[in-house]
This record gives sequence, structure tokens and C-alpha cells, in this order.
Amino acid sequence: MKYTCSDCGEEHEAWPALGFKSPHYYHILTAAEKQDIAELTADTCIIRHEDQTDRFIRGVMVQPIKDACQDLDYGLWVSLSEKSFQDYIDNFNSADHETIYFGWLCSTIPEYDSTLSIKTTVHTRGKQRPLIVIQEDNDRKNPFIADYFEGITEAEALDRINNMMKSLGS
Repeated sequence: MKYTCSDCGEEHEAWPALGFKSPHYYHILTAAEKQDIAELTADTCIIRHEDQTDRFIRGVMVQPIKDACQDLDYGLWVSLSEKSFQDYIDNFNSADHETIYFGWLCSTIPEYDSTLSIKTTVHTRGKQRPLIVIQEDNDRKNPFIADYFEGITEAEALDRINNMMKSLGS
């Protein structure tokens, strides 16, 4: 499958990662709020409300494909505690920093009704983006969680890729 990358503008042949440029909670802020209370980089986001500060990092979640030789990667956001976020920031440029954090999923995936506040384990991998793993004890009645553990078909993966590309104007 050929596609044109929305970041670099070049044509590629492998499946693209379905990436989200910000966490859901940043996305729903007004333009003024984004300016006044939020900080967004390619890898982190901080939102300072009057009564709390929310901290997010960007990672990769791998969606198994039942009938294909490759998986579908998502670039998703998770919220971390203040302590975990600070540890992540302190070790961001460390090539050998590997640890695990608890996080809550904070990306809205269009194909699903509910993908927010799903419990995750975040595995740092040196200078690579962290790996996001959905925790086993989440409710498997949620279609997103069921698909994560059971896999999706190649046709479903290609449909998601095409829908994402259309929404990005690629």
C-alpha cells in the first residue's frame, strides 16, 4: 500500500502508523486555552488547570492483525502521574533508560465509541517512543479492548488507514 506521509510529504509503501498529534484533552481546549494553559511538543503535553495539572506523553501501541504479516501501529497519548512524568522527562535523552509506568489512554480513536481512560502499562525503550500496552484487567466488553487482545483483520486495518488518510487530506 502506498501512501503520502502527512509529516514528511514523501511517498511510502509500508503501512503508516496512525498517529495523533495531541491528546484528546488538548484537542478539546479552545484556542485561547491552548495558548494560556497548555504546552504541547511532539512527545509531551502539559495542561495546567486551576485545580490540577494534567501530564501526557506520546507512545506507540501495536494492534495485532489476524491475517497479515504485519501489525498496525498507533501513535497514542497516555496520561502519567506527576512523578512518572518527571522521571520520563529526566531520562528523555537516555539511550538505556527502560522502565514501566501506569498510564490512562487519552486518545480518541474514530472507529470506537470509547477509548479514553483505559488502563495501560507504558514501557520506555531508551530513545524510542514508549510502548503502550493495554492492561489485561480492562473490561473486554469494550470493542477497542476486545480488538486489542483478539486482533483485527487486514481489511479492518486497511479501512482504518484509508479513513485516517482521508481525514488528514492525504
